[in-house]
Amino acid sequence: MADLILTRRSGQVFEVVLNRPGERNAINDEMMSALSAAFDQAELEFNDGARAVLVRGAGRAFSAGIDLNQFLRPAEGFRKNLFPFTERYQAIFNKIERCSLPVVCVLHGYCLGMALELALACDFRLAAERTKLGLPEARLGIIPDVGGTARLIKLVGPSRAKDLIMTGRNINLAQALDWGLINGLFPKPELERGVDAFVAALAASAPLAVSYAKRAVNDIVDNSRGLQIEAWAQAQLFRTEDFQNAIQAMIDKTYPIDWEGK
Repeated sequence: MADLILTRRSGQVFEVVLNRPGERNAINDEMMSALSAAFDQAELEFNDGARAVLVRGAGRAFSAGIDLNQFLRPAEGFRKNLFPFTERYQAIFNKIERCSLPVVCVLHGYCLGMALELALACDFRLAAERTKLGLPEARLGIIPDVGGTARLIKLVGPSRAKDLIMTGRNINLAQALDWGLINGLFPKPELERGVDAFVAALAASAPLAVSYAKRAVNDIVDNSRGLQIEAWAQAQLFRTEDFQNAIQAMIDKTYPIDWEGK
């Protein structure tokens, strides 16, 4: 399990690396557990002088999103009672959001679905040009339910959030920058230089001021009921035939499908 998430300390930076490059870092349950442990470690690194956390993906993509193969396993637990799974995943992303250190997500290749929900739980998102960015859940018959709906609304507003969630489209990166969905956009060869400059700007401020500022802003905009609403809606959608048919079609590469509305 541990090698699904790599952690390393480099000077004032603690790095958390998604490490399933052969599967475009598709997120599975084991990876979520390892991610939770990595952010427990991040709190210790804060006390040891770290100034920022970088979250990035190994290989050619940040992450293509949730591993769809999870839904092909005996899934009666998911379908009968989704709430424990949703609440557990929400709690892990909440841990990232509440980390004492500022968390910078470094995006390249793909950042789709749950991967974008992970990025939204971070404080900042820096992207390489040509990164595919979107929340395609509606095209599977479900919605973003790990904080993606609630956090996207807070970040870009309800009308823009509806656009991205309801259409499931990938957002143009220049538009994402204009909307504040990402904080920086760089040609791929210049991404690391941009990340270093961003982290240096954070480190130039007092560490406790940065930590308390993060907590103050988060608490001012917090609406915890949003996560409960996500979990309720998703629990209904997981039971639909449309969702099951869409998952199978994605796996079999026969998508798109004819929606049945049930």
